Amino acid sequence: MVYDVAVERVVKVLKVGRRYLTWVQNSVLEGELSPAQYARLKAEVRKIIEPSDAVRFYLFPNRDSLRIETIGSTKNEPDQFI
Repeated sequence: MVYDVAVERVVKVLKVGRRYLTWVQNSVLEGELSPAQYARLKAEVRKIIEPSDAVRFYLFPNRDSLRIETIGSTKNEPDQFI
């Protein structure tokens, strides 16, 4: 999940996201969710954001399709991915 929201909503979106995912960088969270968890996360985020905000979810069909390369430091290393 990647988000770009107004300053007054950043903390709220981050708190919701961290209930489901691992925070890995500013405005970036990663993790693996069940379909029900994903639906709940989206519903909770929709209640917070405004039309001018943007939240993106990157979905991978399987773990073999995921490859992450990091240059520099990392905040957290998630155990699971979406």
